[in-house]
Amino acid sequence: MNLSAHQPPQMARTNGIELCYETFGDPAAEPLILIMGLGAQMVLWHDEFCQQLAAHGFYVIRFDNRDIGQSSKLSGGKPLGALEMLKLRLLKIPVKAPYRLRDMAEDTVGLMDALGIASAHLVGASMGGMIAQEIAISFPQRVRSLTSIMSTTGNPRLPGPTREAMAVLMAPPPKSKEEYLARFGQTWKILRVGAFPEDEARDRALAERTFARGLNPAGVGRQLRAILASGSRKQRLRAVKVPTLVIHGTVDPLVHPAGGKDTAASIPGAKLIMIERMGHALPIPMWPQIIDAIDQHAHGASIKTTH
Repeated sequence: MNLSAHQPPQMARTNGIELCYETFGDPAAEPLILIMGLGAQMVLWHDEFCQQLAAHGFYVIRFDNRDIGQSSKLSGGKPLGALEMLKLRLLKIPVKAPYRLRDMAEDTVGLMDALGIASAHLVGASMGGMIAQEIAISFPQRVRSLTSIMSTTGNPRLPGPTREAMAVLMAPPPKSKEEYLARFGQTWKILRVGAFPEDEARDRALAERTFARGLNPAGVGRQLRAILASGSRKQRLRAVKVPTLVIHGTVDPLVHPAGGKDTAASIPGAKLIMIERMGHALPIPMWPQIIDAIDQHAHGASIKTTH
């Protein structure tokens, strides 16, 4: 059997919604679930990235969070304008949200139930890291190891995004496919920070793929509300006992590097890896370092629990 065998997308009913998911590798291998970030479809975990993880002896599962890609679209929640964001930050007004990160954590656990997975290694990027943290806090028995990438604790005292990254986050939805394709490339150029020709060469095809799978701008707004309404996890993270790895880029413009450092400092025994020149993205030249770190951490955690 090809150990990095890729199964086509399937749907799973969980937590009252449907999630679209795909798997790579041998179902008998250690399950590793990849959780994507705000407004990001599962295909942003590149196929080759997933295949390489599968080749390291993992059964890799990626999925579209609720309100994105081909998973269920929800309703409610007005779009967040720049003015409201400013008010929330300055006046500390509680955010109303149709759902919170805890609900998205329950989605992930429900997907595990649907797949018959009792516990898994969790790898979350950005908002996905927040969801993975929430699972480790609320459902520790379901987590073999936690890897939180370019994420944060939600601590309001931490520095915010750069002005340029904030503008990307708050930009109005594109009005046409051409505008979307152009915006995709510009967005990732800002988030990657610096030139990554190999990634840039793939942007157009990846943008075409995400466009074809379906956009849901209102859903991105609800996901953003979920993050803001969920508040800080800093105190609750002290109770996390699962082996934790935190990976963050030194030049992340969207989630300040302090977010990664705060996550590692808040979880007892967490290991922190700061990757030089990495922004808010997983650039291809950095895959070997990231994949090796996940591989060693997850397999190391399994050895500890079985002995």
